[in-house]
Amino acid sequence: MTKPFSARCRTKNLVSAGGVVYRQVDDRIEIILCGRDVDGTWGLPKGRVDPGESLEETALREVREETGLEVHLVEKIGVIDYWFSLPDTGIRCHKYVHHYLMMVTGGNISDHDWEYDRVEWFPVEKSLRTLTHKNEVEILARARSIIGRGVS
Repeated sequence: MTKPFSARCRTKNLVSAGGVVYRQVDDRIEIILCGRDVDGTWGLPKGRVDPGESLEETALREVREETGLEVHLVEKIGVIDYWFSLPDTGIRCHKYVHHYLMMVTGGNISDHDWEYDRVEWFPVEKSLRTLTHKNEVEILARARSIIGRGVS
């Protein structure tokens, strides 16, 4: 008899934080995106929560590491979650990513870490078309609405 799915497969919950970093350039909003040359993906900066770290601390640290930018939190945008499997382990992961709207205050994208090949500013509309994953497009659309309310 075949074991039920839950008995065959272990589940692991993972939590990350990051966000949408923006700046105002003249009359347009620009968004920072992180790209990988190997597979052509573009995403928002984010990463795993370290032990003892708050979601907000993680978001600020990950953005600083992955983009080279200093930012301040404006407000929480939302949480996305998705499932994936770790090959050859039998472990299914349920990942939760907490996203914050962040305004750039300093730093330089040339100081980004090794995790991404490219870190670039895009006009918000182009960012919506460039992001690889639909759930991040939805987060960016929410962020655009928040920015449109005049929050800073």
